[in-house]
Amino acid sequence: MSHMKNLFAIILALFSSHLVMAQPKVYSIEPVPNDKVAYTGNLSEGVFLDDLSWAWSSANACFPETQKQKFTGKHLFFTGIIPKYSEMTVTVIPKDPEANFSLYAYEIGANSTDLVPDLPSCIRCEADHKRERNFKGSAPQDHTRLVKDLVAINTPYRVVIGVTGADGLGEGEFTLVVETKSR
Repeated sequence: MSHMKNLFAIILALFSSHLVMAQPKVYSIEPVPNDKVAYTGNLSEGVFLDDLSWAWSSANACFPETQKQKFTGKHLFFTGIIPKYSEMTVTVIPKDPEANFSLYAYEIGANSTDLVPDLPSCIRCEADHKRERNFKGSAPQDHTRLVKDLVAINTPYRVVIGVTGADGLGEGEFTLVVETKSR
């Protein structure tokens, strides 16, 4: 019987240590009205997300399930407040032009701390990833990814930015540029 207790204790210890290891890093950003602020990072500091279903939930509508492979790399997070009467544009620029990065950003209440995959709903979510083909009327894509239309009108919102890689990419340096314009 004590052998069974020891086995149970080992399984419990392994399970609980796995839960502790999965805590993602979230970096704070300070958007500056009518200016650009740049941050550097490396996907190696991020975490893999086992569950991406939050993204195609109708309460979030970030990207369709058909595009999930483009968000299977490590996710590194940045968060800050979009001031009221402002619009934000976020660009990720991989250091290696051959690296296949993806980007998403969602807006939640200013006092909320909801972090994917635990995102029951958001005010808005925008995403960008490598397209299979160019679309008529849009410029050909390079290695950068851009999300726009992150807007705060009468009230400030928290924005959470996720930088990730496609096809399980777990490493890669990048620059994140956050541009905020007053409206």
